Amino acid sequence: MSLHETTQSLDDSTLLALVEASRAIIRESQLDRVLSHVAEQGAIVLNAEAASVLLLDPDRDELVFAAATGPKGIELVGERFDAKLGVVGEALRTGGPLRVDDVSGHNKFFSGIDAKTQMHTRSLIAAPLIHLDEPVGVLEVMNPKRHRNFTDSDLDLVHVLANLADAAVLRGKDYDRVSRDNRALRESIGYPQIIGQSAAIQQVLELCRKVAASNVTVMVSGETGTGKELISRAIHDFSPRHDKPFVAVNCAALTETLLESELFGHEKGAFTGATERKLGRFELAEGGTLLLDELGEMTHATQVKLLRVLQEREFVRVGGTQTIVCDVRIVAATNRDLKTDIDEGRFREDLYYRLNVFPIEVPPLRNRLEDLPVLVDYFTKQLAPDLGITELHISDDAVTALNAYNWPGNVRELRNVIERGILLSDHGNMTQANLPPEIANHDFGATIEPASSSAMSQPSGDGSKLAVQERAIILNALTQSGWNQSAAARALGITRDHLRYRIKKYDLKRP
Repeated sequence: MSLHETTQSLDDSTLLALVEASRAIIRESQLDRVLSHVAEQGAIVLNAEAASVLLLDPDRDELVFAAATGPKGIELVGERFDAKLGVVGEALRTGGPLRVDDVSGHNKFFSGIDAKTQMHTRSLIAAPLIHLDEPVGVLEVMNPKRHRNFTDSDLDLVHVLANLADAAVLRGKDYDRVSRDNRALRESIGYPQIIGQSAAIQQVLELCRKVAASNVTVMVSGETGTGKELISRAIHDFSPRHDKPFVAVNCAALTETLLESELFGHEKGAFTGATERKLGRFELAEGGTLLLDELGEMTHATQVKLLRVLQEREFVRVGGTQTIVCDVRIVAATNRDLKTDIDEGRFREDLYYRLNVFPIEVPPLRNRLEDLPVLVDYFTKQLAPDLGITELHISDDAVTALNAYNWPGNVRELRNVIERGILLSDHGNMTQANLPPEIANHDFGATIEPASSSAMSQPSGDGSKLAVQERAIILNALTQSGWNQSAAARALGITRDHLRYRIKKYDLKRP
């Protein structure tokens, strides 16, 4: 029967209810509200005791209760079962509406749902939600109030509702996806690039490229300020997920309750202050990458929940009952020695081995000092205009001091030092006096990291401390001049031939 013929045969009250149902379904955009309206209006239009909407999870070939009305309908939400089971499974398979007048005698009836809701289903009708010949889900309505069984007109009516619902459900999915992607995009913009041409940092980037093609979980370790978040972002950018969200959460910045809510989201009323539903970072990162920064600060309770998500690839919002399946690539970052934490009972060993599938260690700045001039140049060009300096010149004594310092705070500390130096500089001339006392007054004769710790920390040809300083000064002059050798030689007060000799001696290469 066509839609016109169906509506022609309806009485005025039913037709009015159908019109109101159409308005309620169409005006909503958010998926959960769309689904709730479909279930509510299905029960109203057919004057039934209960109704539910089940969505198809094609990856698992399961049907999931997405919305349900009735005495204990809320307890069904999130429940899932094999898509081949039950009358709804039969409706999904045949692609047409089904009516069962006496479910107790029907071989396809799945009684497990009644057992959970303590509801006695007498009769039901089910209609598949189909879009472009592909099944999306099923609308199910149970127990008419005015009659013992549903009628043929009811069967036609639920088919009409299902046709309205499938378009609304797809629109809701698109709306939620776009909203999630927009929020994740807002959180991910503004990441600086990785600066450095040293062998140490290039080796790390090569590891990022190799692991990016897979979905393997990565553990990024390194000292504070080395750029672990940037390395994690590089893995995402190199991966097939690069056009999906990259979402980061700092596990050390939140209490246990807030971290759980931040990771998994929460339902309205889940706790004091939860005035509305909130999507967690796992949902925001759907299809993309989730960075768990400072992972070692998690409490044991949160570690257990995270382990379950990694194993099952599904979770439940705080205060919720619906199981949410996620497709997220996990990157963990830490500056702690997690093996020591395991020995001392602060970190779960099973979670560690789940996360540490592909370890990447980011080198400290003192082990890649040849990147220092390039980093200094990058930070000066980035920061100077905002601080009212159009051009900045860094004196040789300042360059020597920067290279002799051990940089316990790594690249983050360097950026802060450069910003301070620019603020204190005299008309764009930054000298040793503009540096913090621990750097400006550093003993240049103090021990510098030996070559055995990192071959990259010493220049080629001469391992003396004097050579380290000379190399740094030459690199600074070349960087300041844009690698114009004539200009760099004039700034250094040496001939161009002498400069070329030192470039070859120290194996300096233009980035």
